[in-house]
Amino acid sequence: MAAAKKILVIVESPSKAKTIGKFLGSRYKVVASVGHVRDLPKSKLGVDIENDFEPQYISIRGKGDLIKELKKEAKNASKIYLATDPDREGEAISWHLAYLLGIDIKSKCRIVFNEITSKTVKEAVKNPREIDLSLVDAQQARRVLDRLVGYQISPLLWRKVRRGLSAGRVQSAALKIICDRENLINNFVPEEYWTVTAEFKKGRLFSARLAECDGSKISIANKDEADEVLAQLNKGEYQVTRVEEKERSRKPAAPYTTSSMQQDAANKINFTAKKTMMVAQQLYEGVDIKGRGTVGLVSYIRTDSVRISDEARAAAKDYIINNLGEAYYADNVYSNRKKDVQDAHEAIRPSYVDLTPDDIKESLTKDQYKLYRLIWIRFVASQMAAARFMAMGVDISNGRYKFKANGNKMIFDGFMKVNVPGKEADVNKQLPGLEKGEVLTPVRILPEQNFTQPPARFTEASLVKDLEEKEIGRPSTYAPIVATLSERRYVKKEKKSLVPTDLGFIVTELIEQYFKDIVDADFTAHMEQRLDDVEVDKLPWKEVIREFYDGFGKELEIAEKEMERIEIEDEPTGEKCELCGRDMVKKYGRFGVFAACQGYPECKNTKPIVQSIGVKCPSCGKDIIMKKSKRGRVFYGCSGYPECQQSYWNKPVDRKCPKCGSLITEKAGKGKKYECSNSECDYKEE
Repeated sequence: MAAAKKILVIVESPSKAKTIGKFLGSRYKVVASVGHVRDLPKSKLGVDIENDFEPQYISIRGKGDLIKELKKEAKNASKIYLATDPDREGEAISWHLAYLLGIDIKSKCRIVFNEITSKTVKEAVKNPREIDLSLVDAQQARRVLDRLVGYQISPLLWRKVRRGLSAGRVQSAALKIICDRENLINNFVPEEYWTVTAEFKKGRLFSARLAECDGSKISIANKDEADEVLAQLNKGEYQVTRVEEKERSRKPAAPYTTSSMQQDAANKINFTAKKTMMVAQQLYEGVDIKGRGTVGLVSYIRTDSVRISDEARAAAKDYIINNLGEAYYADNVYSNRKKDVQDAHEAIRPSYVDLTPDDIKESLTKDQYKLYRLIWIRFVASQMAAARFMAMGVDISNGRYKFKANGNKMIFDGFMKVNVPGKEADVNKQLPGLEKGEVLTPVRILPEQNFTQPPARFTEASLVKDLEEKEIGRPSTYAPIVATLSERRYVKKEKKSLVPTDLGFIVTELIEQYFKDIVDADFTAHMEQRLDDVEVDKLPWKEVIREFYDGFGKELEIAEKEMERIEIEDEPTGEKCELCGRDMVKKYGRFGVFAACQGYPECKNTKPIVQSIGVKCPSCGKDIIMKKSKRGRVFYGCSGYPECQQSYWNKPVDRKCPKCGSLITEKAGKGKKYECSNSECDYKEE
């Protein structure tokens, strides 16, 4: 007797397939497409401009065997459900799978879930729907538009500037924002100004800032003016002229969107946007939790929405009341600032609020724990009561001059019981009891010279925030944008700051000259809105492409004719080629920087660029150099490799351990900490 046919469920990733397979049981077979199965070809434009921008999709190279296997499974299945991610990209993958497997797109073959839990997956299987062609068209419009820009400007840059360069609809606009900020910094002229602070003592020291003169905001431009003010202040009497106490409250922030999660992860746990999304994907797809099996720990991670489901709200309420007390719960409802095409998704939240970060810490990697903790705390805090303070404002007058001081006294910690925002010291900064009419004697008056500061360079977090505020791109694109700008060497990182390189400036200037709209923030935001209209208002997607290409096509023709070749000089390494005697210069390849002979192609000598740290290998006496592992992680190893295989994850310093004689290493992180490189020795220094 033939075995009963199974219901086939297709998801994107093997780990997601594994998690869902455990929920659905033996009647189902869950397999993975491993991302996209059809796409535009890599080797050519793949968009038929003459035929109304028809995309020319092909099966992705290297996926032939996988597609054969999927077709075989589909043929033997009693029913097929497409369970790819619940967004534009996931909908498009399902559409392509339906095409390859001969599934009627009008059939109810599509299932979606916002979190990977047993209940939501089983509920989704009971409620299949048709493939949403508005979502598919929105993805197609973005894919085709990005291909038209990237595959037509990039070759131009290759020919006119340097091989390996690229341009993109969102990437180029982001690069211009970074370059514009750098220009502001470079052109900034600091202006001198002075501040005056008075310190008083009543029980405890407190300070007040000089704020007004004759009822207007004070401005002190130089030392002469400061000395004049000080002379008058030293003559007069200091009297409290206003004491005002008012209860104030601070509400919790909304649960995370993709963008706010990326910003907080950068600021609080030092994750890049790329790393944040990678770790968040692991939490979403499922982690093996001791005693509970494989669990999807967070809801879907690509969302612009701050909305949460009624079920999640009820779970948070129960957790807060049972663990913190009824006074800490508030029925907070958050709404999105603008029309939200991704509002079908919830905000990012824990799937099970009772799984606290510390309860499951043993089952998580360090990175998973850090990010899960951020998500869990933000969500629980979002459903808690406001923190309440008694705020005190005090004016202290001396003749024409008025000083101001402010303080806070916490009355009720509210959401701050689990989530204290930045500037924790300001939360409970108290002033002593003061009364109107009271005369004070300053302990000291402190004049201070200051200079206006240029705007700060962008960090990944502040760039993501700026892109979101300008409505450029979508949160799911922010991580690859920053990664691409670094890979193309348009920007470099100095500490956490993004600094445009000379190459970044050159490319931006060229694109600004010939493709003005591509780097214009307002135009890019307008195009993003038009792309959203495809999804929300059912706007025909090719109409958006035609509208764009009418001007872009003409710009391409002009750029082809008029753009002049720019020669960029290679940076010398300071070494001579040992084969021909010419200079060795820095070149950039797929795996980073290397040295190559300037005489190429006559001389093809190349070698790696090594960075010595000034420490000798204890095993063989050769230099220890900085290296990178296959995964890009920095480590330190002997330059005599492979003969000598001495290596360290932490940076060695030129000192020996007083206990065992091994090299001391510097631990990465805040503040300098040192420890012995010998794992069997416990010597440490703070």
